[in-house]
Parts: sequence; C-alpha cells; structure tokens
Amino acid sequence: MPDLLLELFSEEIPARMQAKAADDLRQMVTGGLVDAGLTYEGAKAFATPRRLALTVHGLTTRSPDLREERKGPRVDAPEGAIQGFLRSAGLSSRAEARVASDPKKGDFLVADIVRPGRPAEEIIAEVVPRVVRSFPWPKSMRWGARSAPAGAPGAAAEAKGPESLRWVRPLQSILCTFGPETEDPVVVAFEVDGIASGNETRGHRFMAPQPVRVRRFEDYVASLERGRVVLDPARRRDIILTDARNLAFAAGLELVEDEGLLQEVAGLVEWPVVLMGRFDEDFLTVPDAVIRATIRANQKCFVVRDPATGRLANRFVLVANIEASDGGATIVAGNERVIRARLSDARFFFEGDLAVKLADRLPKLDAITFHEKLGTQGERVRRVAALARALAPVVGADPEKAERAARLAKADLVSGMVGEFPELQGHMGRVYAEAQGEDHEVAAAIEDHYRPQGPSDRVPSAAVSIAVALADKLDTLFCFWAIAEEPTGSKDPFALRRAALGVIRLVIENGVRLSLLATAYAIQDRYRPLAVERTGEWRDALETAYKRNLGSAGMIAGPSPDLDKLGAEENYWRAVKSLLAFFADRLKVQLREAGARHDLVDAVFALGGQDDLVSIVRRVEALGALLSTDDGANLLAGYRRAANILRAEEKKGTRVAERVDPALLALAEEKALATAVEAAAATARATVALEDFEGAMRALATLRGPVDAFFDTVLVNDPDEAVRANRLALLVSVREACHLVADFSRIEG
Repeated sequence: MPDLLLELFSEEIPARMQAKAADDLRQMVTGGLVDAGLTYEGAKAFATPRRLALTVHGLTTRSPDLREERKGPRVDAPEGAIQGFLRSAGLSSRAEARVASDPKKGDFLVADIVRPGRPAEEIIAEVVPRVVRSFPWPKSMRWGARSAPAGAPGAAAEAKGPESLRWVRPLQSILCTFGPETEDPVVVAFEVDGIASGNETRGHRFMAPQPVRVRRFEDYVASLERGRVVLDPARRRDIILTDARNLAFAAGLELVEDEGLLQEVAGLVEWPVVLMGRFDEDFLTVPDAVIRATIRANQKCFVVRDPATGRLANRFVLVANIEASDGGATIVAGNERVIRARLSDARFFFEGDLAVKLADRLPKLDAITFHEKLGTQGERVRRVAALARALAPVVGADPEKAERAARLAKADLVSGMVGEFPELQGHMGRVYAEAQGEDHEVAAAIEDHYRPQGPSDRVPSAAVSIAVALADKLDTLFCFWAIAEEPTGSKDPFALRRAALGVIRLVIENGVRLSLLATAYAIQDRYRPLAVERTGEWRDALETAYKRNLGSAGMIAGPSPDLDKLGAEENYWRAVKSLLAFFADRLKVQLREAGARHDLVDAVFALGGQDDLVSIVRRVEALGALLSTDDGANLLAGYRRAANILRAEEKKGTRVAERVDPALLALAEEKALATAVEAAAATARATVALEDFEGAMRALATLRGPVDAFFDTVLVNDPDEAVRANRLALLVSVREACHLVADFSRIEG
C-alpha cells in the first residue's frame, strides 16, 4: 500500500515546542485522513530544529463509495415540501427518487444517494493545508510581504494582513509525496499562503544547504543523513549521551547526566558534535550546584565530575551543530570565554552572599509579600518557626534547632545567588548556613524543608528536617484554607495538592504519629485570625463535602453543624474540616497509587476520628491482607448477610434486644457464635488499642466458622418475639465486632 511523506521546513523551531508539535502534526493529519474515509497502518512524526516530518505507512489509495438512503415526504405531500427534499438530496426531478410503501405511513419518496470515493491525493491536498493553517503553536508569527495589511500604502498585491499564514517561524517549503514502494511517488499538489508543495528538502544549513530531491521516507532519511541532519530526536539524544560519556571517560572523568538538558540540546542541533572545554580551577571554590546551574542555564553545556572525589572537575561538555574545519577549537574557545565571564559573576554573587549572615537577611523578608491576604514572607517565616517548634517533640527533634532552621529556611530568597538562579533556593541556604557555622542539622533542614516536591523526590529522614518540612507545608495548607483559596477542579495555582501529598509522604514514610485535628487545635491562635467569612455558595459546597467525607467518615466527631449559625470565630474550624476532607481525598489517591483498594480506605475512614495517617495506612494494609484470604472473604459475606437482615428489620421497626441474653440462646450454633463474638471482640478491642491491626484481623477471622454455621442452621426471624430480638442482637454484636477495625459496609466486591 502507498505511503505518505510530509515535511514542513522552516526557520528554527524552539526546542521546547518540537516534541508536542510533532505529535500534533501526526494526530491532526491522520485524524483528517481517517475522517475523510482513508485508513492507514502506521504513522510516525519527527522534529529537528528546522523541520517537522511525518510518514504515514499503508495509506489506502481511495476513500470508499458511500451509499445513503434518505427518506422523504409522502407522495401526496405539498409540492414545496417535495421540491425541498429533492434539492437537499441532490436530485433534479421527482423521477430520480423511488417510492417506498409503509403499511402505517403509506407511500413516501426515498432518495438513494451515492457519494463516490475520492483519490487519496485529493484528500491529502485538502487535509494538509487545513492542518498547516490551524496548527496550534503556543506562539506563532506572520512574516513577509503577505503579512502587511491588505491595501496599505506600499503593500504587495498578495498582502493579506491578519489572514496571512501564522507559523512558529517563517515557513520556507513543504514536501509532500505519495505512492507505493514499487513506483515513483507523486507530488501531492497544493499551496499554502504562496508556498507550493514539492519533493525537495534541504540538509544542514551550513554543511549541506543545497536542495535535495527525495521520493519516499527511506531515501528521505538517507538524504538527510548525507546532508548532515539526524532526523530522529531519540537518535540525536543517544548520539549526544554516548559521545559525551565517552569524551568524559577518555579524560578520566564521568558525565553528570541531565535528562532535561539532554532533551533541550537535542532540539537545538541537527548534526550533534560533542566537544569538551575547560575553565579555570579557581572557580571550583564556588559550590558545584552553582557551577552546574551557571553552565547549564547560560551555555546549555553539561558538567563532569571527578569520580575519585565526587566533586565537579574544571571541564564541561558542549554540543555543537557543525563539524568545524579546526576540529571545533574556535567553538570551544568561544564557550570557554562566555563560561569564564558567567562563572566570574557567580563567584561575585557567592562571595557577596557569604559576607552577610543568613539571620541578618531576615528583615528583608518583611518587605516581600507572600500573599495579599496572608501578609509578608517575614510573617510566614515566624508562623512556620512557631509551628516547627510545636511539631519538634512529635518527630523527635530538638525544638530549638527546628525553630532556628525554620527561621533561616527562607533567608536565601533575598540572596544574590538565588535571585540569579531561583532553582538553587534551599541549597544555597544550606551552603551559607554551613559556611557561617550553623549546626549541621539546621543547615540540612534549610535545604530539605522544600522536599518532597514530587512523587520521585526523596523524603527527608532527619528529625529536624522532618519538623521544618512538615511545618512549611502545613502552614501553606492551613493558611490557604483559612482564606478560602482551596484548589478547584484542575486549578491549583498554589500547589496545594503537592503540599498535602508532601505531608502524607513525610508522615507515612517516617512513621510520624501526627493527629491533624490536634495540630489544628494547637495552632489555632496563629491561624484563626486569618480565616475569612465564606459565601453561601461556599457553605453549601462545604456542607456537601462535610457530609460525604466527614459526616460519614467521622474525622471530626459529632453531627454536621449548622454553618449559618456559626459565629465569625468558627470560620477557622469550618476551614479545618474542609482541609481534613481534602487530606482524606489525597490519602486515598496516594494509597490507590500504591495499590490499595479505595473501598478499604473508605471503610477505615468511616470508623470516625481517623486523622492519624500512619494508623489509617496500617489498618488498610491489615484489612487488605484479611480480605485476600478465604476466611476474610467468607467473613465479609457473613457480615453482609447479617447487615442486610438488620437493615431490613430495623426499617420495619422490629424490636432488637439491647444486648444478647444467654438464657435465650437455645441452639448450639447461636451459643457458639455468641461465645466466638465475645472472644473475638475482646481480642480485637485490645489489639486495636495496641495498634496491632493484624492481630485484630486474625481475631475477626475466627468468626468465619461460627457465622457460617449460624446462618446455615438458625432461623433469625423466629416466631417468638423475644428469641427473634435476641438473635438480632447477636447479629448486631457481629456487626459491632467487625466495626472495631473497619466499616465493612463500605467494602465492595
């Protein structure tokens, strides 16, 4: 079957746009072809700095004929209706329609419309120009004579103004060929804003600028290779990475790999040539992270390290886009000259920052607004410091060190180095703290308090670092909930979901026993004044969330409040309730991603008072382990049977005894169940108190046999009212025993 080859050749496409542009081109072209009735076997798109290319394999040569039967009006309908139907069906007279009969509707007109298929070349010639004109570049431009306003003085005759083509950079040519492997493909003829399609491309801008005629994808790739262009971005990345590793190894060093930089550099070159340069050893007195950030940001170069010391070496790896006649010496010298100047600036910032104590920088934070409703960075630092001190005993940290680290954690934000390289915040704070004699735990916490910043980021494990990281994130959450700036839908401008997941990871992975409600109570004096009055709409939403996530889950005990009757001072507690519901949702997401079933999480939350994340996770794990066994599955089935009977009888108003009366237990099976429930409940209650949830689950698992035997032989709805009420009470005791560890009614399956 024939193949389609398309290339859109332009001036340089920004590296950050190339991957998405290639994918957009593939989806838009193939989608348009399929919508027009063509099918294909496969498609792949490519991008280089100067071109987007697409190959579609196994494309059908023609769209299929389409037949449509269109029903019209009755044969005796008014003539106007009949003529309107004929025109809409493309028929010139009534004779071209046929008459069909229906026993109920009578005789009516039918038009048999045949739409013949079209050649693939014709469809391609329609689809590609439409794609080019509507291409979704993040930023685009108009250029050339056509971009002038139509009719403006001195404007060219072809000027179209806003109607002229917009492209990311000036589009220079379009290559479009179509045909089978056994024949010469044809050029699919069309024009886009004065640019006619053809079968020519160009190689490297400097090393092979002359036009090259191509036929199909295979010789297109080969022609580009001869023209010093590597079409596939994945292959360019492999070339750069392999050559950079080899070059570093040859110098006795190792490459500091950087996936983001690799992706960017591969989008800057069509013919990667890897070279190595050097800078003065004196610059190695600057921290490694600063050297790396400077070289990366300004010259898009990689750094290398000495494997013997682990420190950076005074070398760097650059990627050129040309095979220079001097072997790249001039290119290397130019990069060395620029890097020398940039590192001189970095050293100036670093030495200037070192001369000022971190603590002396704190007053400047009072001049920086954190949020218009939350005050300055200085005010925030004081809140975080107080919270870190309060949390320190919970995580086993020294309160003095935790408070000190929290006070200094944001001081590097007003340093010269972080002003130049914001990505170094935290790290530079640690460097300055260590250089200025701060305690090593304090210095480490200054850097680690931002962590974890994502699912792949490490979680701090040192006690002081945990205290400050928790304080920083909890302050953010409590503050933004207090001012009613919760995330909505997909919008989360303050990264509050990330902060909540950070708290969850810090607590769970370090086994921190932290009650969120107790924390909210302990810090209320600082955060309650921030709380704002909510609108009625917000109250309705909170009422719904409370009933769903808290009224049922019971993380705050008690009935759902009448929010309209709460005073202004209760705004804070309404915000806390909403925040706890948010934590519950985030924990569910976290546990689901870890493989836990969402219904088991719901079953644990439904117990009430569950705001200890570590305890919740342990309960969920123990419950999952129980239900994975036959005993657990059968116990769940027995629980459901008991719960269904109780629900039906309670709905009818049937009397249920307050407690089981042993004297009314006549059958051996009900006696055995009563004994088993009493023993299992006592064991479960004791083991839950010790947080031995596995032991509690094992105790409940012993109920499987007695429950099965009870339902096999005992009639619950005995004619004797007292016996029936006693047996229902026995089922209540089974339900209550299970609820010691989880609400089994929430478990699915």
